[in-house]
Amino acid sequence: MKQESLFADQNSQNSPLANRVRPQNLDDFTGQSHLLGKGKVLREIIDQDQLPSIIFWGPPGVGKTTLAQIIAHRTKSHFITFSAVTSGIKDIRKIMEEAEENREIGQKTIVFVDEIHRFNKAQQDAFLPFVERGSITLIGATTENPSFEINSALLSRCKVFVLKELSLTEIINLLQKAINHPNAFPKLTVDIDKSTLKLIAEFANGDARVALNTLEMAVLNADHSNNHVTITEASLSQFINTKSLRYDKHGEEHYNIISALHKSMRNSDVNAAIYWLSRMLDGGEDPLYIARRLVRFASEDIGVADTKALELTINVFQACQFLGMPECDVHLTEAVVYLSLAPKSNAIYKARLAAKKDVKATGNEPVPLQIRNAPTKLMDNLGYGKGYQYAHSEKDKLTTMKTMPPDLEGHEYYEPTEEGNEKRFKQRLAYIKTWHQEHEN
Repeated sequence: MKQESLFADQNSQNSPLANRVRPQNLDDFTGQSHLLGKGKVLREIIDQDQLPSIIFWGPPGVGKTTLAQIIAHRTKSHFITFSAVTSGIKDIRKIMEEAEENREIGQKTIVFVDEIHRFNKAQQDAFLPFVERGSITLIGATTENPSFEINSALLSRCKVFVLKELSLTEIINLLQKAINHPNAFPKLTVDIDKSTLKLIAEFANGDARVALNTLEMAVLNADHSNNHVTITEASLSQFINTKSLRYDKHGEEHYNIISALHKSMRNSDVNAAIYWLSRMLDGGEDPLYIARRLVRFASEDIGVADTKALELTINVFQACQFLGMPECDVHLTEAVVYLSLAPKSNAIYKARLAAKKDVKATGNEPVPLQIRNAPTKLMDNLGYGKGYQYAHSEKDKLTTMKTMPPDLEGHEYYEPTEEGNEKRFKQRLAYIKTWHQEHEN
């Protein structure tokens, strides 16, 4: 529960490089200029020590914990830190009791919760009355979308600040600062050129912690003769051969990328669609989940404009069941390419929505008697099936019999487009309409 549990001694050479060079003030902080630049709102409330309850939301290694430390150093409030990974509801209640006692004597309390998304509903609810009364100012840090992971009641009482991943230039600048920091590598001279720093920055993928850890491993594993270390592109190869992908199969990134895949195919951007598919597959997504979404797309965005789209996606789904990953990746790619390039029509989807609206608005419209079955004598006596016309007996396979509930006659749901095969369906529908006009008057 003590501050040291999260913000360890920066001067200790046993702590990671990221902690040894952690900035102590906003002027040394790298990134987040949209929040921390001169005159920006977060900068102002930190400088003025007037923090409301806030949530820092952003990917790993962008400065959430560092900002909490800077606030801890600047604030006149009592500052308590703990991690949602290791703390339970008893710990929360104890902290809240202390905060309430402090409030009664006029002392503010700021509580920083790292990885707040790991708290369950009951644990998050334990904060709520104390936030409402002003007993504490809550600062939560999370890599997950607060809309999904933070209780709505608690979230509504917090200001959310979105932190962005660091740019390539920002990572390079951060590495240069780290090398020159007195706590980084005491008694060592580190020689590394800009092209090698850029390699580390590219590998880090916007994550400052990954960049600093990579730099530290490179220095520790280099030749330390004469207290001088040279880091080259060749010496980095063993540390940067695999770049990690940020992909959460159950979180926001999951929904963002499946949305990107769907909209890329809808926009007929085949290359973007292949890319987003690959992001999902390489991130470990279940291929059957992707295949199911492709089956849906085949009808929602293509429909009868290309009836083979549904057939293909069903076949690909079965192939994924039969083969699994990694073999079925080419089948999914084939489906994504086909769906991207196929003619697009959402007429089927719109027809379903229009009919659904009528069903909801009109309730249980009775089935017309002429198209009801009459399996019993009573039903026959009541007129079930009376006036039924068998279309196959007619020359044009069409009849003048009404099949729509009387109150809904004239309602039209399916409006075919001119795309692909749907043009033929449009022509057929026009013919049917003309036939009825000629035979019903």
